[in-house]
Amino acid sequence: MPTTTTDPTPLLASGDGTRRRPFRCRIARIFRRDAGPSWLESYKWFILGSWLNVLLGFVPLSIAAYILDWDAAVQFALSLFALLPLSALLRTATEQLSSNLGQTMAGLLEASVSNIVEIIVGVSALLQGEYRIVQTSLLGSILFNLLVVLGCSFLAGGIKDYESNFKVTAAQTSSSLMTLACITLVIPAAYRNAFQIEHDCTRPDCDTLPGLLAISRGTAVVLLLVYIAYMIFQLKTHSSLFKLSAAGDVERPRMSPLVATSGLVLAAVITSFCADYLVASIDETATRYKVPKPFVGLILLPIAGNAGGWVTSVRMALQHKMETTIRICVGSSIQVAAFVVPLLVIIGWITRHELTLFFANFETIVLFVSVLLVNFLVQDGKSNYMEGLMLISLYLVVALAFWVS
Repeated sequence: MPTTTTDPTPLLASGDGTRRRPFRCRIARIFRRDAGPSWLESYKWFILGSWLNVLLGFVPLSIAAYILDWDAAVQFALSLFALLPLSALLRTATEQLSSNLGQTMAGLLEASVSNIVEIIVGVSALLQGEYRIVQTSLLGSILFNLLVVLGCSFLAGGIKDYESNFKVTAAQTSSSLMTLACITLVIPAAYRNAFQIEHDCTRPDCDTLPGLLAISRGTAVVLLLVYIAYMIFQLKTHSSLFKLSAAGDVERPRMSPLVATSGLVLAAVITSFCADYLVASIDETATRYKVPKPFVGLILLPIAGNAGGWVTSVRMALQHKMETTIRICVGSSIQVAAFVVPLLVIIGWITRHELTLFFANFETIVLFVSVLLVNFLVQDGKSNYMEGLMLISLYLVVALAFWVS
């Protein structure tokens, strides 16, 4: 009697021959995972896992200051300090949730959520008509990540080790995209200057806004498409270039997926309220205490939005994980320049708020030289404490310039 042979290979299999589970089953499996931290352990780690969380006491104070209509400067200060631990909580929840996902889904999650503070603050300022705050806060976030966060990481790693190494190809690809985003932000300023010279715009009726809006909105669409292509490049087609080198033991998840998700949502909601209070108090605070608004947007707001990434990046540098540091610093800058900025321009387009990509000449020059310096420093795939000092020094000069502006 003839025997019937069956092919043991499943119809849907992954590259190693194992059966690939449907997408919904993989997601459900994540949230049904039994082994792992309990709810109590997860929330304990979420609240007590970072020293920045001692500032969580400023959150209820910020809400009380707004409800009771305290002085604008007090509202601003309390809201600013409240955003520091909230940004750290958002990053913690994102990292813990990503640790339960595959590389692709984790990358998409980090790309969508890692700059949520900038998005929340930007949308709040946009809807309140504070266009300059939107622009300067986003530009400040880019500069803060490139100069302060990366500089402190290079400095910390260089003090501990003589020299740190990282993958050149991935760093150069990221810095090249950062350069492209920088150039697209320079073009509107160049257009406005050329238009004013050509049309003798000393007259008050000379209006460059329609042209700037057209350029900005078109550029925003292009940048978003480039960013999507970059995510495909990084996570799928050329993921091997961005694969992190194994260094030390892999940290086990400290939070369950459900707690990480709920913590992420809760922190985002509270952040939206504190950001709204912060933006609402900027005008009066800047006027009363004679603080330049560009300084507020470029220097103060980015500290609150990037505090969590700052701490994480320095910690990774001290653990000899310089590739992770580069990914945090340069990656966050790319996300702001190529995703958050065009996203807010498009949101303004939809909500009929005339936000453009036109930055003042001085601001575009500062951005360009900062990106140029970072490109020079990462092209050899090595870092030391002197390079960190260079980046921090440039940021201090920039901060001084905007303080006296």
